[in-house]
Amino acid sequence: MAGPIGVYCLYMGIGLGIVLIVIGAILVFALNINLPFVADNTLGIILIVAGVIALIVALVMQQQRGRTKHVQENRYDGPPPAA
Repeated sequence: MAGPIGVYCLYMGIGLGIVLIVIGAILVFALNINLPFVADNTLGIILIVAGVIALIVALVMQQQRGRTKHVQENRYDGPPPAA
């Protein structure tokens, strides 16, 4: 993606990763709640792992975007332009 939409998606990926890590850390270290079908520590660890993966993917995409070169090529039909 080019333009502001691509930049928005990149920051959204980084932000999503950070939010998932924070929510997972809160569930693992700060809260002691009893969910009926899932252990709160397990859910927190899953969210932390998902956040780390989202953060890594966003940073890898940023690195690949930074190495991209854009080339514009103009072709003319007919005689060459006058000098």
